[in-house]
Amino acid sequence: KQVDMNAYSHNLLKEKYPTKQDVITEIMNLEAILHLPKGTEHFVSDLHGEYTAFDHVLRNGSGSIKQKIQDYFSDRMTEQTMQDFALLIYYPEDELALVKKKLRTENELQQWYLDNISHLLEFLELSGSKYTRSKVRKALNPNFVYITEELLYNDPQEFNKRSYINQLLKNILKLDQADKFIIATCYTIQRLVVDHLHVLGDVYDRGEEPDKIMDRLMNYHSVDMQWGNHDLLWLGAMAGSKLCMLNLLRICARYNNLNIIEDAYGINLRHLSRFAEEQYEDNPQFRPKLTNGDGYRFNGEKLQITQIHQAVAMMQFKLEGQVIARRPELEMDDRDLLNKIDYKKNVISLNGKEYPLQNTCFNTVDPKNPSELTDEENAIVDELLISIQHSTKLKRHLDFMMNKGSMYRTYNGNLLFHGCIPADEEGNFCSLKIGSKEYSGKKLFDFSEKMIRKAYSKPNVKDDFATDFMWYLWQGALSPLFGKKSMTTFERYFIADKACHEELKNPYYKLRENKDFCIKILQEFGFAGDDTNHIINGHTPVKRGHNAICAEGYMLVIDGGYSKAYQPTTGIAGYTLLYNSYGLQLVSHQPFTSKQDAIRSGKDIVSTVRVVKHELQRKSVADTDIGENIKEKMGVLSDGALSDVIKNSIEEINDKMPAYKRVKRFKLRNEEFEKTSTRKIRRTGAAIREDE
Repeated sequence: KQVDMNAYSHNLLKEKYPTKQDVITEIMNLEAILHLPKGTEHFVSDLHGEYTAFDHVLRNGSGSIKQKIQDYFSDRMTEQTMQDFALLIYYPEDELALVKKKLRTENELQQWYLDNISHLLEFLELSGSKYTRSKVRKALNPNFVYITEELLYNDPQEFNKRSYINQLLKNILKLDQADKFIIATCYTIQRLVVDHLHVLGDVYDRGEEPDKIMDRLMNYHSVDMQWGNHDLLWLGAMAGSKLCMLNLLRICARYNNLNIIEDAYGINLRHLSRFAEEQYEDNPQFRPKLTNGDGYRFNGEKLQITQIHQAVAMMQFKLEGQVIARRPELEMDDRDLLNKIDYKKNVISLNGKEYPLQNTCFNTVDPKNPSELTDEENAIVDELLISIQHSTKLKRHLDFMMNKGSMYRTYNGNLLFHGCIPADEEGNFCSLKIGSKEYSGKKLFDFSEKMIRKAYSKPNVKDDFATDFMWYLWQGALSPLFGKKSMTTFERYFIADKACHEELKNPYYKLRENKDFCIKILQEFGFAGDDTNHIINGHTPVKRGHNAICAEGYMLVIDGGYSKAYQPTTGIAGYTLLYNSYGLQLVSHQPFTSKQDAIRSGKDIVSTVRVVKHELQRKSVADTDIGENIKEKMGVLSDGALSDVIKNSIEEINDKMPAYKRVKRFKLRNEEFEKTSTRKIRRTGAAIREDE
């Protein structure tokens, strides 16, 4: 099979590069690309539906556009002019509309167009200077490729072309193409400033616009994703997990975001709402949590959401009992809470102690069989699952997340994952035993991904292990996406004693401050573990006074709190990370209100950059994973070209000079030739040239 693949690859190369000159040209091109500066990687995490803040961070490249403007134009622009220019690049349509209102005369507007087109072209050239012309061309708007390249790669001061360039600029204005050209150029700059985007999990839950984030990511030029625990709920629901579905519905109700289900994804909640209204009353513990500026759309919505919240929570707790009973290997008996209640005394037994219950809503619970759904609950759950799985828009978003996503990723010397490596106090990786096999460290991540992909590929298979395991990844003690001993959702609803609310974190979160432990993790995933490698981690907000840079820079935590629910404890609105040819930069962001506020006030989001690592020698493409692929391709091309030269030389010499009997020793059969090493091929070629 290997010989067949080699022959197949060789034939493909010959089709793409039919002549020796074609091969040489491609090798020259690839060799040159290796010497370009490394492209900028942008890392974000825990977006939690906060679209406006995320969109702004994408548009400004975590402050990198503003920094480039200051570096390049500070001697020619005032602070305010640089700020206006930055906002033009971020939001060209809005800024153009504002400029037209401000400028009084046509001449002023024409001059503004000429000045800013000139500045944008300069900045576009700067942004594209680390790429090939071919790559820049692909980033350009197709409607303006010719004009942009003519303006970009010609000197307007050159005597022979000065009139030509001036006329191109005049035509842009004369034919009313200035707005379109500026908008297209701004979006090209945004695209070129960041070469690749990494999303380290949790697009969904809490915030109100995860669907817009997914649309944005689907249209982004280069992106990968690592799944978060909240993403797993949505993927699990699409994979057929009723329990994952009820969890995500409960969270949407808790944060007043049921409009995501109904309006964004077109899933009908009418049957659920009617059932909840019949079965449940107002309950202060289940009222929605509101953030600043949040509110209700109509009278009675607060009560309606409170009732729905109770209905889905109780169905969730019942199904948890069913899965726990069905999967004893997951060792979650301590979380089968409805079976630990004394319904007559209204108390629950936890860890050998009884606690009184409050704010209870157990009217659909059968004390003799607490985990059993009523007939109507069964019908509602089945109906909701079908609606979710048949939502075209949601399916499109989650298919993209599956295709671009993974449990972890190794990229350019860094290890990326959302949650944790479950470990004990001594730093040993904890093992999850399934059947006769045990999984820990990297194997646990690989097994988890295998189960996720298996469940997602067979969404109509119900109650299978892979689908049940997706729920375990949401709240299991050894889940690499959860990282706590237990999820105390039930206790927070029904037990007053706050000691029961505590969710004990896995020792990983203390150990990640330790350099040796981080090196151990890196080596587990195939890295050398030296100072060129880093772990980039999300999942846990970095609270006030805590450091996002851990273990002497080996661990970087970039969940700083996009979610508004976290911001009172974090004090900021998120960490992001930039990795360019000069090194790693951690960026902290202040809360972002809206683009309208930014444009009206003329102020950008306040970002603070902290250098994590500065490269003594600037990194090039040759130092990246893409560079390794290019080198491998060059090797194949070089060997292929040399092989053809040798083959042709042997055949020619044998035909024309039979007296050279030595040549016959070098004539190889096709199968043997494919296996011959590069060194042997070169020795053979040298001998032939010597004979010639």
